[in-house]
Amino acid sequence: MGRRETWDKKVEFVLACIGYAVGLGNVWRFPYLCFQSGGGAFLVPYFIMLVLCGIPLLYMELSIGQLTQRGPVGAIGQTCPLLKGVGWGITLISFLFATFYIIIIVWSLFYLFSSFASELPWATCDADWASSKCFAPSQLNETNLLPNDSVPATEEFFNNRLLRRTDSITEMGTVQWELLLLLALAWAMNYFCMWKGIHSAGKVVYFTVPFPYVLLIILLIRGCLLPGSGDGIIWFLKPRWELLKDAKVWIQRLLRYSAV
Repeated sequence: MGRRETWDKKVEFVLACIGYAVGLGNVWRFPYLCFQSGGGAFLVPYFIMLVLCGIPLLYMELSIGQLTQRGPVGAIGQTCPLLKGVGWGITLISFLFATFYIIIIVWSLFYLFSSFASELPWATCDADWASSKCFAPSQLNETNLLPNDSVPATEEFFNNRLLRRTDSITEMGTVQWELLLLLALAWAMNYFCMWKGIHSAGKVVYFTVPFPYVLLIILLIRGCLLPGSGDGIIWFLKPRWELLKDAKVWIQRLLRYSAV
């Protein structure tokens, strides 16, 4: 077997490891889990699982990879041939995650290109995708009370414009050509990031790894400048200790490390 490729620089390997652990989920998934799992109290299972599961699993994976110089199937097969199926399972899970996240990238690209309009399309209900229950943030004031069944314009844009969701699963709908083209673009971007192996991926991480942190900082600054941001941060981080008795809180944290 030929000699496997190695990273051009150590910093590229470090950045790849950081990007492996920090990504899109930290922007759109972690805040939701934190709020749903007790706010500041969520940091308790977070750090416990980090010490007991996160760091040991990361160290084990890096050690086995460095020792065997193989992919998941070969590495686990060489370490314990009886568990070679685990390597195939990891490969299958990686494939499923790739097909899942590529769709989210397509949605992100759709929102990115839609945002170049002079007025954000999800900021108003004056569109053909808006239903009679749609309301825009500009409609909210102290004297304008909205019905309980009102739907935000952002939600209507996502369901009716982006997804074009039908009334039931038996109604397939039509092909959305703009999403199909964006899907092809996303896979092409993914291909050109990986087509030369770690030599091309090592250069891509210089952008993909710092970008989530830049995005998080921008969102933090933007959120802090909004009216009532202080009350919102306190409400978000205020510990709800009673939720630590719920097993789902601990399972959510454990599943996060299992997914990574």
